[in-house]
Amino acid sequence: MRIDIFSIFPDLIKGYFSQTVASRAIRAGVFELNVIDIRTKATDVHRSVDDAPFGGGAGMLMKPEPIFAAVEEQDPPRPLFLLSPSGRRFDQGLARELSLLDGFSLICGRYEGYDARIEDALADGAISIGDYVLAGGEIAAMAIVEATIRLLPGTLGNSQSVVEESFSSSLLEYPQYTRPAEFRGMQVPEVLLGGNHKLIEEWKKMMSIVKTIRLRPDLIEKRGGLDPSEADLLTKYGYAWMVEVHTRSQEDI
Repeated sequence: MRIDIFSIFPDLIKGYFSQTVASRAIRAGVFELNVIDIRTKATDVHRSVDDAPFGGGAGMLMKPEPIFAAVEEQDPPRPLFLLSPSGRRFDQGLARELSLLDGFSLICGRYEGYDARIEDALADGAISIGDYVLAGGEIAAMAIVEATIRLLPGTLGNSQSVVEESFSSSLLEYPQYTRPAEFRGMQVPEVLLGGNHKLIEEWKKMMSIVKTIRLRPDLIEKRGGLDPSEADLLTKYGYAWMVEVHTRSQEDI
């Protein structure tokens, strides 16, 4: 996979990925990361990449010329996405979609936004990481790339980590513990210390469901509620009250 990122702060992105799990994946050839400095295509002495909007308005807009020139010279992998609050919401599902591509590219905005011609005639779409405004797209780009490359074979040392992570099955990940078994009066659940792997896996599944219902019930609703096996598991462990609210109807199964 090849990923290109266009930014006016390339060192910010390069520095981050040189310190994370991505650096090992890059060295191993799992994916290629190119970070392109948009300012290198500015044509004036001040290397300007922004200008005031026609018609007035607060702030400055990123100019089309440097971005078009940088993209056309680089010939980046497509699709090419703007990072914009108006884009498709990024989630684990979109990360999986991107991980199946041969490559993709991202354009990081700054200031008050882009000249609309960048979106209309250059980009293939837009991605948003949430309903809030950042000073620029670099943080969003790093989040998207990291979430995506974690799904590529060879990035993580333990491939099972991807399977068990939050959102991999539309559920939050179960609570986890390490040594010591007792810390300041707080005990690790006894089932995790007993060595019965069947019971441990059952407990993990049950706790993922409980945690998701408590913290992110919208994820349960999005998947149509609990299936019968999950309802039985909750009932077995004393959470029958959750079943009434979140069980799928037979028509949905």
